[in-house]
Formats: sequence, C-alpha cells, structure tokens
Amino acid sequence: MYDPVIIYLLLIMVASIVAGIIGALGGLGGGVLIVPFLSLYFKVPISLAIGASIVSVIATSSGSAAAYVRDKISNIRIGTFLVLFTTTGAILGAFLEHIIPERALFIIFGLVLVISIIPLVKKIGEEMPSEVKNAPIAEKLSLNSEYHDGVLKKNIKYNVTGVKSGSAMMFMAGVISGLLGIGSGAFKVLAMDLAMKLPIKVSTTTSNFMIGVTAAASAGIYFFTGDVNPFIAAPVAIGVLLGAITGTKILVRIRSSSVRKIFAIIILIVGIEMLLRGMGVAV
Repeated sequence: MYDPVIIYLLLIMVASIVAGIIGALGGLGGGVLIVPFLSLYFKVPISLAIGASIVSVIATSSGSAAAYVRDKISNIRIGTFLVLFTTTGAILGAFLEHIIPERALFIIFGLVLVISIIPLVKKIGEEMPSEVKNAPIAEKLSLNSEYHDGVLKKNIKYNVTGVKSGSAMMFMAGVISGLLGIGSGAFKVLAMDLAMKLPIKVSTTTSNFMIGVTAAASAGIYFFTGDVNPFIAAPVAIGVLLGAITGTKILVRIRSSSVRKIFAIIILIVGIEMLLRGMGVAV
C-alpha cells in the first residue's frame, strides 16, 4: 500500500518541476504557476502556497540565474540597478499580504497574469527590438551590452532606454512579489521588454537573476508569520530547482517568439482560473 502523503508530495514535486521549467524559460519565476498549482489543484491554503512559492522563487533564481550569468546573457548591471526598486516594493508587499482578504488575492493574482500577456501578444513575432537609443542615465551607468544568440548564431548588441519608467514598474513588481509570492517576473520582463526595449532573452534572464533577491527581501516576513510549511516548501523548492536547470538549457535553443507564444497561452489559462476562484466560481 502506497502512502498517500508520499504520493501527494511527489505530485507536488512533479508539478513544481514543470513550473520551474516554464519559470526559467520566461523569467517569470516558478511562483507564477506554483501558487495556482498548490491552491487550485492541491487544495493548499493560499497563504501557505505563497510561502512555499517564495522559497521556490529563490530556488529558481539560484538554479537558472547562475547558468545565464555564465553564458553572459543576463545583464548584471541592469539587474543590480533595478533590484533596488524591487526589494523596496517587496518589503511593502509582504506586509500588505496580511491585510488583504484571500479572495481579493486570487483576483489580484488573476489580473496580474492576464494583463501580463498583452505585451507578449503585441510583440509575438519579434526577435529583436530595433532603433533603440541609449537613455542618458543608461549611458552614464553603461547599461548597454551584448550577448551571443545561439539560435541566430551571432552576437547581439543592444541599447537601453526608458530607465525611469522601467524603474517605476520595477517598484510595482516588487510590491506584487511580496504580496503574492510569485517573484513578479511577469512585470519585471514587461518593464525591461516594453519600457526599456531590451531583447526578450536578456529581459527573461535578467529577471531570473533579480527574482531571488526580491523574494529574499520578503521571505523573512513569511517565515516569521508561520506561512512557510517545510513539508510543502521542500518538495516545491527541489522540484522548481530541477525544472529551472532544465529550462535554462531549453531557452538557449529556442527563438524569442516561441517563448512569447508559450507564455501567452499558459498565463491566460492560469490567470482566468485564478480570477474565477476569486469570484467564487469553482474550477
């Protein structure tokens, strides 16, 4: 006779592996799928799902960011600069989580996901942004850089614009991260891809570099309030880490347009499910 608890935890780990692969591919963090997976399908209270997600976000960053930094796709200068805004917002968001009702959290989460697919759909076929001029502050901080694209088989040089608007969006991304435990990679990628005009692979990999730091800023609060259950967080963290390592190997072999197509579909489905749950409709 198989122990149902062991089977339950193994299923959580398998789901977390899938979440880790998808999170690493798009820079959204495994938490984007971990919270709905745990709360919708494994019936874990959303506060504990968010706590486990915070731990998984740190694992995702550790697993995928190291590989992206080694391959020189992540822009460390941009990540280090923007993480100042995300960590500030994350601390604020972690305090707000205990004030906002549970159903409101589901609705907020669903809206976050649905809104995040808009820029992906608009730029679905774009491989590289064109005619981008360096913003003055980007020039001073030397934020522009280059990386080698394995699919296009050439070095891609890029400039950085929209630093102020991107920084403001990063602050809001931090608030969402602390509030929902998702790493808010969707908004980080959105800020870098849409506002700062970075190539999508640079946006996603730099987001992965940043999400662990952002999550760590609010993780202590979740530990202190007892929202991190080790029996749930451990298989989630292990699964997401394994998935993240696999995802990094996949990303360098696929086109940027493929990343957008994958996420447009997945995020829309999960976002709608979360919205329905928040409105009291069974899914």
